[in-house]
Amino acid sequence: MIIFPRPVVWSMWGISEIAVMATDLAEFLGGAIGLSLLFNLPLLYGMGVTALVTYGILLFEGKGFRPMELIIGALVSIIGLCYLAEIVIAPIDWVSAASGMTRPSLPDAAALMIAVGIIGATVMPHAIFLHSGLTQSRAPVTSDADRGKLIRYSNVEVVVALAIAGMVNIAMVMMAASAFHQGHSEVAEIEAAYHTLTPLLGSAAAAVFLVSLIASGISSSVVGTMAGQIVMQGFLRRRIPIWVRRLVTMIPAFAVVAAGVDTTEALVLSQVVLSVALPVPMIALVIFTSRRDIMGEHVTGVVARFLAIAAAAVILCLNLVLLIETFGLPISGFAG
Repeated sequence: MIIFPRPVVWSMWGISEIAVMATDLAEFLGGAIGLSLLFNLPLLYGMGVTALVTYGILLFEGKGFRPMELIIGALVSIIGLCYLAEIVIAPIDWVSAASGMTRPSLPDAAALMIAVGIIGATVMPHAIFLHSGLTQSRAPVTSDADRGKLIRYSNVEVVVALAIAGMVNIAMVMMAASAFHQGHSEVAEIEAAYHTLTPLLGSAAAAVFLVSLIASGISSSVVGTMAGQIVMQGFLRRRIPIWVRRLVTMIPAFAVVAAGVDTTEALVLSQVVLSVALPVPMIALVIFTSRRDIMGEHVTGVVARFLAIAAAAVILCLNLVLLIETFGLPISGFAG
């Protein structure tokens, strides 16, 4: 059932494809930089290794969703364990951390930009389509009762996944604040962070940082390719070979490195692209789940609908502020 005009549908598809490529650019570059630093490889070699490993993992997709879930789960577990180790190694001020969690503040535009970036890193535009696609193929549905059970399991899975992603991002910020805030606030690049971590916290902490970066890059690249396949299949009713899909999402990353573009600037720009793309699936999701002719008895209730609209509005406002800050325009009420 299509409830949007065809030009809107085509625009949504185009924006979703750009979001997948932007996500893959960031994560693919992150994994490649990690391999490059850990094994002292040229960056292009690191990208090649990341591409081969990602493609190898994607071959398991033909064996069903369970092997892919286990592989992605293992990689996410590695990321979580790495940052758990980092916050144990780093001399974190736990009293200040607890105070910040219970009394959050946004003292300036830079802090707001970081907060918006964390939201974008946790709720990816393509992940909304991917979760929907995976839910449909998870188990056979023969009745509304089966459908309701599947929705409940899916809701729990999404909440757990977002909670884990949020905790990893919190651990990342805490480690960075502990290691670099005092006397090393100029650290703004992955390479600089790695080289600064070695004298500050030891070579083990620096190596753990790179392992988490590699695991994050590979897992997110796999997820991005799968999401791209779901996006194309949903909007165009077409499915292309997985190696073609992988190649399409890799091209921007290779082009950026081959052109000599600063990788840190490319990563920042990719997050700006995501901030533009995120509202598209969010608004569509709110509209679809509010329609009884689409959802039947599973239509969202008044409270859930209000919370969804409020959350979408807040994220839209935060993303707008991120764009304003990125393009260097003054923001009333915030220091520069």
